[in-house]
Amino acid sequence: MPISETWLLPDGVADVLPEQAQVIENMRRQALDFLAGRGYQLVYTPFIEYLESLSSLSALNQDLDLVTFKLIDQISGRLLGVRADMTPQVARIDAHVRPIAGVARYCYAGTTLHTKPQGLAASRAPLQLGAELFGHDSVDADLEMIDTMLGVLNSVGITEKLHLDLGHVGIFRSLVKIAGLSQDQENHLSELYQRKALPELKAYTATIQNGADFEALGRLSGDLDQLLDNLSSGVRADADFSHAFETLKSTVEQIQSRWAQVSVGVDVVELRSYHYHTGLMFAVYAPNNATPLSQGGRYDGIGEHFGRARAATGFSCDLYRLVADQFQAIEIVVAPAGRDTDLLQAIESVRANGQQVVQLLGQDQMDSVPQASHKLVKIDADWQVQAI
Repeated sequence: MPISETWLLPDGVADVLPEQAQVIENMRRQALDFLAGRGYQLVYTPFIEYLESLSSLSALNQDLDLVTFKLIDQISGRLLGVRADMTPQVARIDAHVRPIAGVARYCYAGTTLHTKPQGLAASRAPLQLGAELFGHDSVDADLEMIDTMLGVLNSVGITEKLHLDLGHVGIFRSLVKIAGLSQDQENHLSELYQRKALPELKAYTATIQNGADFEALGRLSGDLDQLLDNLSSGVRADADFSHAFETLKSTVEQIQSRWAQVSVGVDVVELRSYHYHTGLMFAVYAPNNATPLSQGGRYDGIGEHFGRARAATGFSCDLYRLVADQFQAIEIVVAPAGRDTDLLQAIESVRANGQQVVQLLGQDQMDSVPQASHKLVKIDADWQVQAI
């Protein structure tokens, strides 16, 4: 490679410069402080693990396995994985490292790595922030997680015109069970729903058992009352369907009453990570953006791979996506060189007020600090900050 190209980064990977890094760091601190105030305890997880540990989700979610970088450990010779999602690592902590009884709440923030971008203009090295709740399988835990997710966004200043999408994988799964569909049929239906391919869906459902129910599911996905009226009596009488349907309907009502400023919608055929989620699913969107700001859901049994199956729900987001094009102007106060006691005390006083102070070195002049915005000057025996 020519020397002129050695500084280039791989596609989907980028440096974060000071003007934006400061915004991200402020957001990270605010979000983690918010989570800490609600009892979510911070954990740090390793960047690499044996692939078997990371496969607790990969076995259920082929998409996650495909985005996981794999390499050989030069010490043990075993296969390692670079974390593409921190959730399985936190599940390992809950199952083996810190197996407390009762409900456990954890939060985290760290860089993950993906083999391919997971969306338009997405980073291959997202800065993932999230929270997980283990040990409670009630809708109250799901509501707490949705409240927490929306609260995190609110705490970092993302409040305007948010839209919350809610779904429940149990609705689709109950229809599949009632119809006795094969795995191939189930997968094909899921793919049609994901593409919102209604003409193809109508043609395909005409060829399968209980096809009218599946066609109605895709056509009336966002209107629960109308959907219920269009489903067969056998589906409406099914206990699994009724539980999933009522849970979803109750959640919509609860969130609408708690978050009046957030529009709430329903999409019962939003089946992203379908084989991973086990109940409610949720995602928050900003206006005119098809990629969610944050998403999550229930994934009971996640710890089974580690020998301790636990009810679990959680959410995560990419801090890089949250900051979008936000930048913060850097303001630096330049202080003159010198070791006089009053000068040093003045410098520390300005720093204590949260401002950045750079003291000149040797014979340096003001232009040696390119981003200088203010200067510390002595006026009538008193050190003062003045704009440049």
